[in-house]
Amino acid sequence: MPEKQIIEFIGDHHIMTLAVSKDNIPYCATCYYVYLQDENRFFFTSDPETRHMQDIIGGNNYRVAGAIALETKIVGKIRGIQFTGTILVLEGAELTKAKTSYLKRFPIARLVPGLHLWELKPDFIKLTDNRLGFGKKLIWQIENNVK
Repeated sequence: MPEKQIIEFIGDHHIMTLAVSKDNIPYCATCYYVYLQDENRFFFTSDPETRHMQDIIGGNNYRVAGAIALETKIVGKIRGIQFTGTILVLEGAELTKAKTSYLKRFPIARLVPGLHLWELKPDFIKLTDNRLGFGKKLIWQIENNVK
């Protein structure tokens, strides 16, 4: 069952690279995240005025890709995920839940004026885990009912 290993890997980390595209011009950003395992969703913070968020909002393209990687020079320990998903705007109770979860993991974020949180709902995650054999890949195709 790849979900267990993938969820464990996501929980062990806290920074993802988010890849977006607008007008066929790609761009990446690094974001801190918190992951809600039971709901299979990420919450991350990013100012709406940043280039990557403007590419999403202004380009009306809420589909994104991303990656989370373990940095190591030991080939046999290389692990990382690549994913695709949809960005969702949070409001009301969902925003409150996101803020509570995010601030629990990153209390320092309380100091950020106007903290903006977003949801990323993944629909595909691929884990590469060389500990299981060189280039071993586990795939998790997720059926989502995106809002």
